[in-house]
Amino acid sequence: MLKKGGKRDKMISKTDQLILTELRKNARTPLAEISRNTNIPVSTIFDRLKKLEKKIIHKHTSLIDYSKINHNMVVNFIIKIDEPERKKLKDFLDKHRNVNSIYKITTGYDFMVECVFKDMKQIAEFNEDLLNFKIKNKEQFHVIEELKKEQFLTKKEHF
Repeated sequence: MLKKGGKRDKMISKTDQLILTELRKNARTPLAEISRNTNIPVSTIFDRLKKLEKKIIHKHTSLIDYSKINHNMVVNFIIKIDEPERKKLKDFLDKHRNVNSIYKITTGYDFMVECVFKDMKQIAEFNEDLLNFKIKNKEQFHVIEELKKEQFLTKKEHF
């Protein structure tokens, strides 16, 4: 992998790969269990984890089954907007309570936005709010079923 400026990026060590794989499966796995699964001493895992948290791991989080909290509708939007309005829209999306993730994308669109809603009324209200922006194009995709999520780097062979 190349860094900006053309310098080679260091490859991640095999030990760090094993630790990350265990954490990707379940970030709350006790260090003793990670040690048993990887044959890496707990003290090494502890030290490596502190370094990984500074360099690679952005945050530890929980994946939620939204339907269990009565938010059954996941909708992805792709949005194209003129450059002068982009920051204003991004700020709106950043603050909106139903927005789960925002991505800057290519292929003629500017943003991909994942939202979680309780019902169709909330989706309609969100779409009405978007009318306040000079959006050139917007498409909306309702997620019917989640088939796979957060599985990358959960197995040794992924490295």
